[in-house]
Amino acid sequence: MTGAAAGAADRAVICGIGYRLPDRIVTSAELAGRLDTPEDWIVGRTGISRRRWVEPGEATSDLAVRAGLAALKSAGGGQVDALVLATTTPDRRCPATAPEVAARLGLGEAAAFDVSAVCTGFLYGLATGAGFLAAGLADRVLVIAAEAFSTLLDPDDRTTLPIFGDGAGAVVLRRGRADEPGAVGPMVLGSDGERSGLITVEAGGARHPFAGPAPDDGSQYFRMRGREVFRQSVERMSAAAVTALDRAGWKLGDVDRVVTHQANARVSAALAERLGLRRDRLAQNIGEVGNTAAASIPVLLAQAAADGSVEPGHRLLLAAFGGGLTWGATTLTWPHLELHDA
Repeated sequence: MTGAAAGAADRAVICGIGYRLPDRIVTSAELAGRLDTPEDWIVGRTGISRRRWVEPGEATSDLAVRAGLAALKSAGGGQVDALVLATTTPDRRCPATAPEVAARLGLGEAAAFDVSAVCTGFLYGLATGAGFLAAGLADRVLVIAAEAFSTLLDPDDRTTLPIFGDGAGAVVLRRGRADEPGAVGPMVLGSDGERSGLITVEAGGARHPFAGPAPDDGSQYFRMRGREVFRQSVERMSAAAVTALDRAGWKLGDVDRVVTHQANARVSAALAERLGLRRDRLAQNIGEVGNTAAASIPVLLAQAAADGSVEPGHRLLLAAFGGGLTWGATTLTWPHLELHDA
């Protein structure tokens, strides 16, 4: 780690980005046959035609390493002083997955730890990395969000199985000026633990540990109370977005693209309506990759930068909502970045 002091005008600046999706493509037609559910119902309810799932034996760390490598290449190589890994699907309950990822990336003894905020994980990780820079604990931080969410899903649950995909996205942060492209704007983060039961995996933790064979009540799988989650996600993301814009001194009309956690197409549409935003300002990829939880924002940013729908100089509004409950938002002027495959 570095002991360099951080100045008042310093800001975390994104200087590299990368992503990785598993090779395996799972179509909604395939799931329709498995779940005895019409394909039109799945696509109409979620907006998702296909998603990527890990193969047996492929884990979150594998996706994280590939995304991290691509982000480091994008940033021109060099060392980072810390690695923050946002994930809901660590390789093991103990230890954290980040140190192994750091070792596989050749980061030496850099600080490395996991952050768990479900689908808001990338924004929480971004804020954590920015804090390392502001405190003078690092000159560069690698923030990775990686999920193998398919490993949490009930194979017979048609309400959750079609929604989620696997993937990883990563950014490299450096210390820079608040007025330069890539500078991360004011962060808005929040939580509501009184509603923790809306999005949960009940079994496997200290409250309900596994004491033998896997439970027969399905409590080892991801569960979500969809209707209430929908309402909370739209309310929380829209409020956080408005606050982030206000703190940045921006108006909604200043925003070129809104990059949200890709929960499902209906949430994105409802958020646009709540904010009074034209839908063509919404960056979206959920139709092809599904809901990749914490990874969804960095994956979408990388893909949008690659296809030109997000261009250097675009003013971006980022927003996410996840289990916990957690939510967050921030602003960003997109920089010019070189994109590389892992």
